Amino acid sequence: MSEKILINLPEIKVEESKPSMTKVDVLKKLSSGTELREGINDIVKGGMGAIIVAASPKVMQIAKGGFKVNCKFTSKRLTELAKMDGAIILSEDFRKILFANVYLVPDSSLTSSETGIRHQVAERTAKQINGMVIAASQRKRDITIYYGNHKYSLQHTETLLRRATETLQILEKQREVFDELLVNMNVLEITNLVSVGDVCRVLHRIEIMRKMTNIINENIIELGKDGIILRMRMREITRGIEKEEDMVIKDYKLKQNRLRNFFDDLNFEEILDLETIAKYLFKEALDKEISPRGYRILSKTSLPKPDVDKLLVNFSSLDKILNAEDSSIAKIIGDRSKTFKKEINQLREQILVGKKV
Repeated sequence: MSEKILINLPEIKVEESKPSMTKVDVLKKLSSGTELREGINDIVKGGMGAIIVAASPKVMQIAKGGFKVNCKFTSKRLTELAKMDGAIILSEDFRKILFANVYLVPDSSLTSSETGIRHQVAERTAKQINGMVIAASQRKRDITIYYGNHKYSLQHTETLLRRATETLQILEKQREVFDELLVNMNVLEITNLVSVGDVCRVLHRIEIMRKMTNIINENIIELGKDGIILRMRMREITRGIEKEEDMVIKDYKLKQNRLRNFFDDLNFEEILDLETIAKYLFKEALDKEISPRGYRILSKTSLPKPDVDKLLVNFSSLDKILNAEDSSIAKIIGDRSKTFKKEINQLREQILVGKKV
């Protein structure tokens, strides 16, 4: 029986590999409508299997056999080359096909959760090169992406659309709840009756919407051109949320980085625990009264930011500003004081009757 001879691939200059890609980076490269995705879809539809990997110094060290192609990438060329058993190596920007029918020999000591040989090789290669490897299954007719130590299975467009649409509907309901919380917060701030729990409810609702938006955004990225309408709707639903969060953070003297790191570490179930949020952010119980500085309410007037800052420096809280004498306000912001007092009084009336402002 003849022994298989492994021949090193022709030398090609490859830049040093970069850190492992994020999931979003992966989805962008393989979103619906891209030529790479079309080529992989054709491979799967044709009942073929394939391993596709981007070139790097590390992958060239474990690549044996095969032949040099070095041509411009097209989906048709990718499909044709997939008819051979070996892996296909693309340039790092996926614009060129460098080699085909390559035999990959990753370190067998690296763990793999896969049972099929092709997927085992793909997973171990991704771990060894800390990069992205695509495996198209001949039997299951699905596409699995390995990037570093991570794994993701590409979804069918119809499944993604349905899932993203359902999540978007839930996000819309969350926005309605959030708007109701803001209406209630307006009343509480104007009457100086805010508690730590009221602030935590607003912040935790924002975080729920942020996490949902991240999930929808991943689906939209993978959908590519098919997700444009969903992206427009998501932006419409989430408009103004970041600004409201920034104002709440400033009003209640929270540290943005500390808050962001805290919420990023929480899952959906943990975000519902208001007592833990209150203890971490405020070191107080939920029923503890707290006064806003006034940034959020004052931002709803026409008063320029420099004048808002002057008022807050002199009065330190919204309640003191609302109850200050007209002459005291005039000393700080001059001629704008009359317009400001008129606006803030109208704003207070609208808030107290439950209008959204």
